Amino acid sequence: MTGINTRALDRELKRGSAELLILSLLDTRPRHGYELSKLIHARSDGHLTFHIDSLYPLLYRLEERGWIKGTWVEKAGERRRRFYKVTAEGRLVLAAQRKTWAAFVAAVHRVTGGEHV
Repeated sequence: MTGINTRALDRELKRGSAELLILSLLDTRPRHGYELSKLIHARSDGHLTFHIDSLYPLLYRLEERGWIKGTWVEKAGERRRRFYKVTAEGRLVLAAQRKTWAAFVAAVHRVTGGEHV
C-alpha cells in the first residue's frame, strides 16, 4: 500500500474551499487581497495559506462571475489598493456553499466516527 500524498490532499481541499473562505470573509466587510490572505492564515492557526500569486487570480475569477466587486481605493500616505465586496449574487452563492460544506463535514464525521457537528 502506498502512502497518501498529504500535500496533494491539502492542496485539493484548499482549492475546493477557497471560494467559500473568500466569500465568507468578504461577507462581513470589504477587504483587500493582502488582508484576506493574512486573515485566512491567522484564523486557521496557520493551517491554510493563500499566497498572493494564487489569491489574486481567484479574486479575478470571482469578480468575473459577478460574485464580488472590486474598487480601487486611494488613501493619503498609502499605496492604492483594490477592495473587494460581496455582491447580492455572491451572497446567494455563499449561502449555498455554506450548506453544502456543512453537509459534507457532517457526512465525513459520520463516516469516520468523529464528533458530530
